[in-house]
Amino acid sequence: MAGMNDRHRPAAPVAGEPPSPIAPSEFPQHHVSRRPVLLALLGAGSLAGCSLIPGSSSAGGSSPSPQPTTPAPASPSAAPSPTAAASATPSATATATGGALEGWSLEEKVGQLMMVGVDATAPKQSSDEAVDTHHVGNIFIAGRTTAGSQATQKVIGSFTGRVGSATTHNTPMLVATDQEGGEVQVLSGSGFSDIPSAMDQSTQPRDQLEAAARTWGKELADVGVNMNLAPVVDLVDIDRPTTNEPIGHWGREYGHDASTVSSQAGAFAAGMQASKVIPTYKHFPGLGRVTANTDTSADVVDRTTSRLPDAAVSVFAGAIAAGAQVIMVSSATYALIDASAPAVFSSKIVTDMLRTEMGFSGVVITDDVSAAVQVQGVAAGDRAVQAIRAGCDIVLASAEPAVAADMVKALIAAAQSDPAFAARVDESAARVLALKGSLQS
Repeated sequence: MAGMNDRHRPAAPVAGEPPSPIAPSEFPQHHVSRRPVLLALLGAGSLAGCSLIPGSSSAGGSSPSPQPTTPAPASPSAAPSPTAAASATPSATATATGGALEGWSLEEKVGQLMMVGVDATAPKQSSDEAVDTHHVGNIFIAGRTTAGSQATQKVIGSFTGRVGSATTHNTPMLVATDQEGGEVQVLSGSGFSDIPSAMDQSTQPRDQLEAAARTWGKELADVGVNMNLAPVVDLVDIDRPTTNEPIGHWGREYGHDASTVSSQAGAFAAGMQASKVIPTYKHFPGLGRVTANTDTSADVVDRTTSRLPDAAVSVFAGAIAAGAQVIMVSSATYALIDASAPAVFSSKIVTDMLRTEMGFSGVVITDDVSAAVQVQGVAAGDRAVQAIRAGCDIVLASAEPAVAADMVKALIAAAQSDPAFAARVDESAARVLALKGSLQS
């Protein structure tokens, strides 16, 4: 999530069910709980894509061997150069060959480019229809639930059980959620740890944090989640971190310098990977210097972040060099990079900067573009088309699944009328299939 829509709004505890305390010796609590304030402001809402609405979006199994490589602590001034990043070989992120799409209909390919929200406790009919009617091949478990692992597994199974020749071309789904910790934790209750905030995670020795994240990842994988829209790697390096509404205000950052963020977020990601859960680095090119939240505000503009060697961007460069498979793009506008459009709709940011200059060949997912106020001035279908045209691979419609139908229809119509766009659809569908294939290795 970027700001914090239904996918990322802070979790609201259920009355009578206070969160389990975390032993101070394990995860020192250096921050006063923000939960009462969040409840007053947001009620029981959750962030969407991965904004600062913890719970919306807008953001495992047994440990495999060998363990994935993770970013080593890096000095902001010694950030990987674009050339170095481009020379890295991210695991399972190479574009799949054209043969991977042989026999696929346009509708089925477009479905692989969508991820629709599924309420963790009471899925909407529009979520069902997205899969059954529109071939959507990926889901995001949204909202908040304290029902525990068994109930969550049942909800997920009701969707993954729809995989078949008439829906997803018999291709398994990416099943994502927001399990950052602190105020952004969709799944809780029996079978799920009470995960500390990223700021509290950042105080732990790297090896201890990686081991803890491996446990948290296994909890996800055990219920059928294979993708976590975390970690947040936004660099909140402003004078007053709490004035950064999407991230710093909620303690979602892994520290306030690039070296610490790279090290600790990398440890979290490594633990997820070890449990066969794909981590997602967010929100490119950085959401730590804005004041407003893209989930709840329009015209959110970052006026300081630029290209490398900007320290905020260097964290993403380090993640790419270490093998990042998925990066989420922010919906803020970046005045020094492309003042003409939000990052999710900007080919200058997604294609020119992230892919060409920084060498990222993995999957790019948008922050939630279904309900975020930042993008409401663009028709739902056009949001999807503009995001894919810019170079994104997966369009996240987490907070309001009903708009997925319009998005799918618009993507199909654009591909039918524009051969170049149809080629973009194929390119992104192949990347998504390659990412899913990495889960089988």
